[in-house]
Amino acid sequence: MDLRHDPMRWQPFPPSPEPWPGASPGAGGPAIPGWLEERLFDQRIVMIRGPLTGLAATGIAAALLTLDAAGPEPVHLHMASGGGELNAAHAVIDVIDAMAAPVHAVVTSEAGGAVVAVLAAAQRRSAYRHARFKLAEPRAAGVTGTADEVAAAAGQHLRELEEVILRLVDVTGQTRSRVEDDLSAGRMLSADEAKDYGLIEEVIAGKPR
Repeated sequence: MDLRHDPMRWQPFPPSPEPWPGASPGAGGPAIPGWLEERLFDQRIVMIRGPLTGLAATGIAAALLTLDAAGPEPVHLHMASGGGELNAAHAVIDVIDAMAAPVHAVVTSEAGGAVVAVLAAAQRRSAYRHARFKLAEPRAAGVTGTADEVAAAAGQHLRELEEVILRLVDVTGQTRSRVEDDLSAGRMLSADEAKDYGLIEEVIAGKPR
């Protein structure tokens, strides 16, 4: 995957759908009861649910910043999202990088595309044993405008994708060529495979009955 000389690799996508009516701010998915969301927040838990859009990223970033200001204890970021927009992922990543409180990410069901980049930004990474991962090139938000504006957006997307690749290389210990090939192929991983790959550090297993 050569990012340098092939602008046709980047294609604008239509904008992601807005969260469902009644969705919690930043949730990106169906609404959860307010009392439950409040309980989770009190436990320093923030959720990524459904497509990671710009609107969802704004709410997630606000929640992370609020909890970071409240104290130094770890913030738990629970993930159940198959992907989203690359610029939305970077909005969340920038906040995680700037936080004083550590972020512990837990993949509860799935993490794919741009959400894998957010996962890689966390200080600790784990997943439940039936969680699934998809290594795929994060998509760009829809872009309209002149040819020059679209070309500029394409260049920005490739630079942001480069940052994701370098972060995954650093976190996983895989070679750059391996990461690029896996992103291009849309490689699927089980929780155990994600641990072997270096994407997570722990698989959370249930207690024996």
